[in-house]
Amino acid sequence: MTDYVKRRNTLGYYLLFISLGVGLGITGPALPSLTEQTGSTLGAIGAIFLVGASGGMLGTALSGRLFDRIKNGHRVLGLAQLISATLLLIIPLANSLPLLLVIFFFAGLPGGIINTGANTLLMWTHGKSAGPYVNGLHFAFGLGAFLAPTIFAQVLNLGGSYQQAYWALAALALPIGLFLFLLPSSPQLQTADDAGNLPKAKLRQNLPVIIVAMLFLFFYVGSELTYGNWIYTYALTLDLADATSAAYLTSGFWLSFTIGRAISIPVAAKFKPAQILSVAFLGGVGALALAIALPNALAVLWVATVAIGFFMAPVWATGYNLVGQSIQLTATVSSIIILGDSLGGVVLPWVAGQAIERFGAQTMPWLVIASFAVNGLFFLIMLAQGRAKPQVALAGE
Repeated sequence: MTDYVKRRNTLGYYLLFISLGVGLGITGPALPSLTEQTGSTLGAIGAIFLVGASGGMLGTALSGRLFDRIKNGHRVLGLAQLISATLLLIIPLANSLPLLLVIFFFAGLPGGIINTGANTLLMWTHGKSAGPYVNGLHFAFGLGAFLAPTIFAQVLNLGGSYQQAYWALAALALPIGLFLFLLPSSPQLQTADDAGNLPKAKLRQNLPVIIVAMLFLFFYVGSELTYGNWIYTYALTLDLADATSAAYLTSGFWLSFTIGRAISIPVAAKFKPAQILSVAFLGGVGALALAIALPNALAVLWVATVAIGFFMAPVWATGYNLVGQSIQLTATVSSIIILGDSLGGVVLPWVAGQAIERFGAQTMPWLVIASFAVNGLFFLIMLAQGRAKPQVALAGE
C-alpha cells in the first residue's frame, strides 16, 4: 500500500469520526428542546441513550463479520454515513417520544458500523505503526463533538432554531458519506487465515483479554457520554448557567477533550500506554472530585469540566492500542471489544437521566466519578494480563 493510499484512507476515516462526534455532541444541548418537542420529561428523554446505544450494539455486532468478509469496506462505511446523515435530518421532526426513540435506534446502527469499521480499517492501513493514528482518529471524534454544540449555540444566537442546527450538521455529514462510498477497495488484514478470523481455540484463549477490554470501554464510554451529554442539563437545572452559557460549557468539555486527543498523538509516540493511562485516570478522578466538592461555583465547574475533558481524552484510543499489543485485532475481535463501547453508551447515560429525574441533577458527577474509577480498575487488570503473556509492541509506542 502506497503512502498516498494510506493518507487518503486515513483522511476518510478521520472525516467519518468528525461526523460521528457531531452526532453525539449536539445531543446534550438539544435535550431540553427534544423534551419539549416530544412532550416528555428529562427522565423519559434519557431513553434515547438506551435505544441509540442498543442500535449501536447491533451495528457493532454485525460489523465484525461485514468487514472481515466484504472486500470493499469503504462501501459499507460510506453507506452507513449516508444513512446516519439522513437520520440527523429527521430527528428534529419527530413529534412524539416513541417516534424519536425509533429514529435514535436506527441512528445507532450506522454509528456502530462506523465506529468498528473506521478503527479496524485504520489499524489494517498502518499495521504496527497505528498507535498515533488511532489517537488521531479519536481526536477527530472530539473535534466533531466540540464543533456541534458550538454551531448549536451560534445558530441560536443568530435567531435560528435547534431544528436548523440539526439540518446544518446533517448537510456537513452527507458529502463525507459520498467520499467514503467512492473510495477504491479498502485494506485487508494480512493473516494466514484468509477469512481474517482467529481460530476458535485461539479466540477462547484470548477471551479473558477480550472481556476485560470490553469492560474497560464500557465504563470509559459510560463516563464520557454521561458527562458530555448531561453537563448542559446539569448547569441549567442547578441555575449555574442560561441556555447559551450551558451550550458553551458543553463545548468547553469537548474542546478540552479535543485538545487532549491532539496532544495524545505525539505523546503516544514517546510514552507507553500504561504511563498515559495512569496520568489520565489520576487527573480525571481529581477533576471530578473538584466538581463534587464545590458544586455551586460556576468558575469551579468550568475548570473541572475542562480538566475532565482533557484527562478523559486519551483513554479510549490508548486502551485499544494496549489490547492490540496482546492479541490480533481482526474485525470480529474488534467488534466484540467495541460492544463494550456501545453498551457503555446505553447504561450510564440512561441511569443518569433517571437519577436526575428522581434525586436531582447533583447526582450526575457522582455517577461519572464512580464509573471512571471502576474504569481505572479494569486498566490495572489489563496491565496484569499484558505482563502475563508476550506482547507485540506497536511501533512508535
